[in-house]
Parts: sequence; structure tokens; C-alpha cells
Amino acid sequence: MSSICVEQAPKGTKLWLLHLGYVETDEGFLLQGAGLSTASNPNPPSPRRQMVLISVLIDHPTEGLILFETGPGEAYPEVWGPPVNDIFARVDYSPDHELKAAIAKTGNDIKDVRAVVMDHLHLDHAGGLEHFSGTDVPVYVHEKELKHAFYSVATKTDAGVYHPKDLNTQLNWQAFHGDVFELAQGITLRHAPGHTPGLSILQVNLASSGTWLFTTDQYHVHENYHDSIPHGWLARDQKKWVRSHQMIRTIAKRTNANLVFGHDKEMFFKYNHAPDYYE
Repeated sequence: MSSICVEQAPKGTKLWLLHLGYVETDEGFLLQGAGLSTASNPNPPSPRRQMVLISVLIDHPTEGLILFETGPGEAYPEVWGPPVNDIFARVDYSPDHELKAAIAKTGNDIKDVRAVVMDHLHLDHAGGLEHFSGTDVPVYVHEKELKHAFYSVATKTDAGVYHPKDLNTQLNWQAFHGDVFELAQGITLRHAPGHTPGLSILQVNLASSGTWLFTTDQYHVHENYHDSIPHGWLARDQKKWVRSHQMIRTIAKRTNANLVFGHDKEMFFKYNHAPDYYE
């Protein structure tokens, strides 16, 4: 693993947490062994979990507005269609959850975004890329994720989690390579495969609030991290997931990081979200 403590972001860097709504699903997707039947309890309940959808907006003094993740996109239940929109059902919808509206809460406009960074390209994270189609805004993603996503859609393998609409050749795709990519001063992406081949977490080192680790779907919920419970039906490569888990825990310990998981509602609302920001 390369150097953990990357340099600090310039003074004046601001970070907003954006709330993009909720979906609800069976815990069996999120936690290995959830709802497991036994001889003494052959028909246990199938608990469902409400998950938050998030994005992150960073105002960097030299790079401008950087958007990390884009959420599921507009009218996504209709775009996804059955059975996906039944398995991952939208709940408690508000127009405030749309990406444009969430960015507007920060006092900025989506048209002012200068770069988009994708952790991975599953449909609940990449749907908002529709706003950047046909523009010159760079969309950064790990090369392994880009290749896997296009392959999955083209061959219809793992097609339920990637959507053809999001893999648009009119986007300004910019692939990054290797284990670590420093996007800007104080902003670093780290390859953390397991959930997908190219998943990457975001590390932001701020002057006042310290280090932030946005782990995205390496951890859907806090039990994945705190109890080291791997994913359930959404698991892909458990061996690599464990290695990524060890890497992230090491960074978190060394930096005393603020942790934001992919969909954990309780963890997300421990922090302030837009219009409030962190420096």
C-alpha cells in the first residue's frame, strides 16, 4: 500500500454531503447470512433495510467543483423497470432528493461541476451521469470498472446491477489506473476491489474537519465495516473484499478518519449535510 497520509487539501476547500433519497431492500443483499434458515427455524423473517443514497460535492480552490457519485438519476424506478425497481424500491421520495436540487442546496448549479468521479458504475450510483452526457466534463473511473461495466452490459452478465443508459459513449470518460490516483491536492482515489473489480474509495484530507473516507459500496451498511461481515447476494469477489477491508481499516486508524459508508442511513445522518459543509 502506498503512502497513507496524502497531503492536505488547500485552505478554503469545502465539502458537502448530498442526500439523494432512499431505497429499501432485503438484508440478504447486504449482509452475508441475513435471514438464514436453520433446522429449528426453517422459515425466518426476511428483514428489509432502508438505505440512503448519497453524493459528495467538493469545492476545490484550484480545480473547481468536483462531484463524487451521481446517484440513481431522474425517474429511476421507471428507468430500472421490473424486477429491479421492486427489489430495490424507492421509498419516502421528495423532489429535494434529485441531484440538481441537492447541488442547488449548496448554492451551486450542476452546470458548474468541473469533474465527476465515479467510485463504481452500478445503476444506483451512475444514473445521474445523464446530466453530463454530451459535455466535456471529465468522468473519472478506474479502468477495471469501466471495462467490466461495458462488458457486463454487452454480454448481459451481471446486467441487473449495471444499466446500458449509464454507459454512454457521449460521456467524457477518463480512466485512471493502478492502486492510487491523486486527483487533486488533498483528494485521492484508492482502488478497493471486491464489490466490483474497479471500485475505488475517496480520501479527502481537510484542514479543519480532518480526513474523510467515502467507502461507497465496499460497505453498504455499518455491519460490513464494524463487524467485518461481507456482503450477501451482492458479493462478487470475497477474497479481494477482505484485502480491501484490511486496507481501509488501516487508513481509518492511521488518519482517525470520518467514515461514510455507501448506504448506511444512521452513519450518514451523524454528519451534517447540504447546505451545511465541512472545511
